[in-house]
Amino acid sequence: MAFEGLASKLQETLKKLRGKGKLSEKDIKDAMREVKLALLEADVNYKVVKDFIKSVSEKCLGEEVLQSLTPGQHVIKIVNEELKELMGSSESGIQFSSSGTTIIMLVGLQGAGKTTMAGKLALQLRKKNKKPLLVACDIYRPAAIKQLQVVGKQIDVPVFTMGDKVTPVDISKGALEYAKNNSLNVVIIDTAGRLHIDEELMNELKDVKENMNPDEILLVVDSMTGQDAVNVANSFNEQLDLTGVILTKLDGDTRGGAALSIKAMTGKPIKFIGVGEKMSDFEVFHPDRMASRILGMGDVLSLIEKAQQSIDEEEAKKLGNRMMSQEFNLEDFLSSMQQMKKLGPLNKLIEMMPGVNTKELQNVDLSGSEKELSKIEAIINSMTIKERRNPSLVSSSPSRKKRIASGSGTTIQQVNKLLKDFENMKKMMKQMKGMQKGFKKGLFGKMPF
Repeated sequence: MAFEGLASKLQETLKKLRGKGKLSEKDIKDAMREVKLALLEADVNYKVVKDFIKSVSEKCLGEEVLQSLTPGQHVIKIVNEELKELMGSSESGIQFSSSGTTIIMLVGLQGAGKTTMAGKLALQLRKKNKKPLLVACDIYRPAAIKQLQVVGKQIDVPVFTMGDKVTPVDISKGALEYAKNNSLNVVIIDTAGRLHIDEELMNELKDVKENMNPDEILLVVDSMTGQDAVNVANSFNEQLDLTGVILTKLDGDTRGGAALSIKAMTGKPIKFIGVGEKMSDFEVFHPDRMASRILGMGDVLSLIEKAQQSIDEEEAKKLGNRMMSQEFNLEDFLSSMQQMKKLGPLNKLIEMMPGVNTKELQNVDLSGSEKELSKIEAIINSMTIKERRNPSLVSSSPSRKKRIASGSGTTIQQVNKLLKDFENMKKMMKQMKGMQKGFKKGLFGKMPF
């Protein structure tokens, strides 16, 4: 989880303040010392930490906080607001061209994940009814062009290439012409990187910038490199005047120093974050939501958005109606499980829940629950369509149970448990329907409470 260590330390520190009726200056200074250590351990830039602590301390030592009936809550509110400010106050999306084609140039060091991020960005834009074109301008790295073509095919987005014997400027110009002729309104240029920043690389990128006049120049940087990510961002910004940053591998960075330092050090917003290996594991960066997650306040808005994007609303409505009408069967049960799996791993969903203690979450193994769901899925998939639609056929037949257990790699006891759980769920739905009817008839209105 991103910010794992920082989140647990901040939550523990602020929890101590929350329980106190009154706060002294010493209480706040002690808390700020712990916050400072937590930020430094998270690999946040020293200057950023110094400015952050100074700003928070000044506000916390104000009369309003010290005289408040809930001083602990006031301090948490101040820390939350300062964290948001540190990461950029509000989200910064793509600035689309008001007329014509939007040109986005991705830059960064070799190995930062530019090609993959180009695909993830294109997929997200396509979901928002844009028509993107991926452009292969990395003519140096072996198989870079082929990699982009594979990514493009995977997400059903066209890829423009002129091979590796043409300059990136000519390729970019050709791509823009192609986009205009084929009604594609976003051009995403995947440029070359190096293992280090050099004059040759920067001159090439400057040439592309000068000739294409991009609407966005986004730096793709590996968040796991910590302070180096900030140094890279500063170097690219000085040369190219970036419009924003894409942080990759934020799900694997337990410290989060880069995310908390880049905006403050470069003045450029983090626009997107990579949070997993799948092409869909790509999110708009919301500083306010990230601050809430770090402080254990949850991220309900992101959870709702994830559900809206992942779950088929019509299918969910249909399943709900079938459940309440007692027509629900194991085929529907399997469908509902598959809808839930689209939301992603359980640990990522739980992180978004308000009040979740990050430290406690570290010790919870959620893999068992996910394995259990996989077993249930395997059992239902091992049934015939007739058995799924009429589970009583399995309940009354030991031979069917034996066949299903063998086909799913489970035991007869596990098949029995699924059938029993399913029947209990149906009974519960029947009771809920009865209560619903009771409300409609006004029976509960006559009860003395």
